[in-house]
Amino acid sequence: MPRLILLPGLAGDAVMWAAQLAGLADWHPVVSDVHVRHGSVPDMAQALLAEHAGTLVLCGASMGGMIAMEAARQAPGRIAALALLGTTARPESPDMRRLREEAIELFAQGRIAEVIEPNTGFAFHPDRAADPALLQPYLDFVLRAGAAQLIAQNRAVIGRPDARAHLPRLRCPTLVMCGDADQLTPAENSREIAALVAGAELVLVPRCGHMLTMEQPHLVNAALRAWLERHWPPA
Repeated sequence: MPRLILLPGLAGDAVMWAAQLAGLADWHPVVSDVHVRHGSVPDMAQALLAEHAGTLVLCGASMGGMIAMEAARQAPGRIAALALLGTTARPESPDMRRLREEAIELFAQGRIAEVIEPNTGFAFHPDRAADPALLQPYLDFVLRAGAAQLIAQNRAVIGRPDARAHLPRLRCPTLVMCGDADQLTPAENSREIAALVAGAELVLVPRCGHMLTMEQPHLVNAALRAWLERHWPPA
């Protein structure tokens, strides 16, 4: 079995993968932190490949999915499979760039909570947007990232490459998952990725927003496990 690497989203850490670290423990997953140590998506992907030898299964959520797709572009022979969760292959839109630049200005002024707290609910399904069991851990790790990381990671996302150009060349097994009510990377983005990658499987997670690994962990784990076992059956 190739090494399973979990790639967090922007400002994320192992907290967002807690249910997968437990539920997929027999696959010995490792959470990468290249997104906190490098300034661009291509550099993050390059570091990931340098730090983990051999063939890899990359499971990336949101920004982590962008890094995973870029790693597959840089070293297609090293990537045994991709799981892309709640992400997009598109470059930054002008509207989103403007919003991120405005947020970056506030982060630079130390006004992190002013930006993050009112928007936390958008990461989850409307039915759970006020659930403290979800909101507080999410808010905690975003605030823990701090201003410098929020600025650097948002700039990396702004400058991300257009992955749509190389996705049709991928030949590795690819699973694309998205919450059916994802407000940050709507399901059309996942449908587009699945349509571009030959043989890709698409799973829309019901009653779920952007943070699907936290919001519907049992469904996410079941889909990941079934997909992994189809390609690497247990002994």
